[in-house]
Amino acid sequence: MKRSLLTLLLATLLLPFAGLAQAFLVSDIRINGLQRISAGNAFNALPISVGDEVDGVTVAAATRQLFRTGYFKDIRMDRDGDVLVVTVVERPSISGISISGNKAIETQALLDGLKQSGLAEGEIFQRATLEGIKMELQRQYVAQGRYDAKITTDVRPQPRNRVAISINVGEGSVAAISHVNIVGNSVFDKEELLDLFELKETNWLSFYSSDDKYSREKLSGDLERLRSYYLDRGYLNFNISSTQVSIAPDKERVFITVNVNEGELYRISDVKLAGDLIIPEEQMRSLLQVKAGQTFSHQVMTSTEELITRRLGNEGYTFANVQGIPQPNEEENTVEVTFFVDPGKRAYVRRISFIGNTKTQDEVLRREMRQMEGAWASTFNIEQSKMRLDRLGFFKEVNVETPTVPGSSDQIDVDYSVEEQASGSVSASVGFSTGSGLILGANVQQNNFLGSGNQVNLGLNTSEFQKVYSFGYLNPYYTVDGVSRGFNVFYRTTDYDSTDISNYSTDSIGGSVRFGYPINEITRLGFSFGPEKLHIKTGSSPAFVVDEFVDSEGSNYLNWKAGISWTRSTLNHGLLPTRGNFNSLSAQVAVPGSDTSYYKLNYSGQIFFPLTRKLTLNLKANLGYADAYGDTNVMPFFENYYAGGFGSVRGFSDNSLGPKALSTDGSQDSIGGNILVETTAQVLFPLPFIKDQRSLRTVFFVDAGNAFSDDCERSSVISNCSNVKFSELRMAAGLGLTWITAMGPLSFTLATPIKDESGDDTEVFQFALGQSF
Repeated sequence: MKRSLLTLLLATLLLPFAGLAQAFLVSDIRINGLQRISAGNAFNALPISVGDEVDGVTVAAATRQLFRTGYFKDIRMDRDGDVLVVTVVERPSISGISISGNKAIETQALLDGLKQSGLAEGEIFQRATLEGIKMELQRQYVAQGRYDAKITTDVRPQPRNRVAISINVGEGSVAAISHVNIVGNSVFDKEELLDLFELKETNWLSFYSSDDKYSREKLSGDLERLRSYYLDRGYLNFNISSTQVSIAPDKERVFITVNVNEGELYRISDVKLAGDLIIPEEQMRSLLQVKAGQTFSHQVMTSTEELITRRLGNEGYTFANVQGIPQPNEEENTVEVTFFVDPGKRAYVRRISFIGNTKTQDEVLRREMRQMEGAWASTFNIEQSKMRLDRLGFFKEVNVETPTVPGSSDQIDVDYSVEEQASGSVSASVGFSTGSGLILGANVQQNNFLGSGNQVNLGLNTSEFQKVYSFGYLNPYYTVDGVSRGFNVFYRTTDYDSTDISNYSTDSIGGSVRFGYPINEITRLGFSFGPEKLHIKTGSSPAFVVDEFVDSEGSNYLNWKAGISWTRSTLNHGLLPTRGNFNSLSAQVAVPGSDTSYYKLNYSGQIFFPLTRKLTLNLKANLGYADAYGDTNVMPFFENYYAGGFGSVRGFSDNSLGPKALSTDGSQDSIGGNILVETTAQVLFPLPFIKDQRSLRTVFFVDAGNAFSDDCERSSVISNCSNVKFSELRMAAGLGLTWITAMGPLSFTLATPIKDESGDDTEVFQFALGQSF
């Protein structure tokens, strides 16, 4: 019986070649059934040529060879005399691929993956490939925690031996984590360890953070953080013995269990240096953060490797390799750490190039370079140059690469790639009011004028009560070593008689020349000097403070103003920084010989603190003090500080806070004070569902501030006047958004006062174009 079955099987397999059992000499070859495949390709794939002697075995091997090309789904070979006849049925080609139902994975990403696997329009269709891709897609969705995802495919025949493929994706929902458990820990509490995890059990914030959505990649990252946590605290032999991920029958809940083996605590017995140190050993040892007697920490060891590598990189050894090798002593639970130093060859910079600066001139970028061509490659100088480009505020992003020069073992190129963004602002306004009539305004500020790196601003605002004309210019590289020079001129007329603000008017004209001198990479000194001519005209019912000052000091003033400033900045970006700090001290004085004598002292500062991987705390302060001196008895009211509004205490109207003065008609108007206190605490957070947030900033803020006066005894100042008191600070909280548009920063805030007084003017919604926060 078995022999009969075997005979039948062999007969079936050899049936297509029954007519070719006897060997013959091929005089010609004929291929039938070709449609898209060219005859040349078919003959090249056929391992039989005219003149060859063939038999059944040879033909069977040739058939297999043709099948391997993947072009044919059926092949038959026959003999017509001495002619070999090959009849083929081609596989269909793909006329098109459509994908529907996918959201978590973009369509283009799916099409690119299909193309890499051989499924694309015009390619030969193979069902086995489609089934393999279907299973791979299913695995990708499972890796995202979408256990109920379903992938269905449909292959529809088309004319001319083609097929259309439709892939329908039912992504399902991401399974939520119901429980996470760690087993085997005794040194650290479970809660302490679970705080390290990005994946969390479902909580009240999960709807926003989606931290309860299971993902295989996120779990791998959490396990790596857990491993690093133990290794950084001396548990050298810590390991994760197993991880179980259980899925509920409804496929909507996930249970995670992590089994750990903590091992013993290890301390450092000795620290050694080996290899070619290049720099003096004393300097090298000063970089060691690993000390004998310390608890072993993998993080500290890695940090030491980076410090030594960076130090060697600063000396031009760009390809230096530093490796910390721990050698544990299992009996004493100690570890000896040896840092092996291989400096490699000193590298030199062949060329520095810039990519992406379509508007900014190459010279503007090159003058920020601290790394020079032809000099040895310094890691510090290369990074310092990148930071200086970032601080210009011209670019959304700056990246640097240091590829090796082909054919050279000691040369590199330094390539900076930049992505330009709006580096200025344009604002215009058109309005109408019964008191002011038609209001027109235009302001243009360009920090990178025509790509030259120079700053230019031009302003024109006109209405029935105010006209302002201004022009400013600054060349940040007046000299090649970074001394800046600039100037500004202005003309301003303000007539408040037709408004309810105050009953006086001013005409002023002036200008100044400014110089800046760099002390080092992060610190500058600034100097300014210029005149201002001011004329005050009192109206029918001016504030008593105005009348008192004009009666005492006159109505015409020519003041020569001199200023000096000190600025220190380590901010990482010119427009929307996220780390570093900024401090600025400035003093301005109306020099002796001016018609009024006064001075103003100002401090401005901010600092960034990372709270989590996504949240950053930003603290700000703005302080000011002004006073009269010499023959001037009272601080000029037109130089007072005001508080409230955008850029000050948000949630309150512009310039509405601080002392108010009585006017001759019995009304009260803001008059400002000689002391300013403004503080801000804000948390920077990313907007959900937006991938590119480099041009966006969203914050939750709390502002506090006010304008104060140390001369509140005058009867004409009747309300909201006090010396600096915490109880008199106004406070507001809210949300803010800044978007860097083509016309400059566009900012919005929604704020509500959390500490105000009766009579304060509040505003819930405020916006500004050309100003960020």
